[in-house]
Amino acid sequence: MKTISIKETEIQKDWWIVDAEGKTLGRFASKIAQILRGKHKVNFTPHMDMGDCVVVINAEKIQLTGLKETDKTYFRHTGYPGGGKETSVADMRRSHPERIVENAVKGMLPHNRLGRNIMSHLKVYTGTDHPHIAQQPKLLEI
Repeated sequence: MKTISIKETEIQKDWWIVDAEGKTLGRFASKIAQILRGKHKVNFTPHMDMGDCVVVINAEKIQLTGLKETDKTYFRHTGYPGGGKETSVADMRRSHPERIVENAVKGMLPHNRLGRNIMSHLKVYTGTDHPHIAQQPKLLEI
């Protein structure tokens, strides 16, 4: 039996819309990462970008368990000496709530060129309005 590898022209990309209201961050992000990667398809090929596009709405209403709202911090570095910056989830929710979902999904994807390319298929918005109505995204229940 031969292993069949899918060609670039045979990849079928769908658009999905997901509501984050009341969902737990980790479980929600892992489902989105699987869809972005394409693992839900029968012809999954690990080295190719064959996943679907996902639109997340109501990102500001995502839930975190335990004391993560006050204790969890996001670390980034400016590249300069002493340039480490830490931001709590509460501050991130106030200023950029969509980055909470983006960071969680990004950590569940491959950390290479493929992962960066797959990340471009994730669109996260606060509120219910989004500019992707023309793509006719299908509702995905998580």
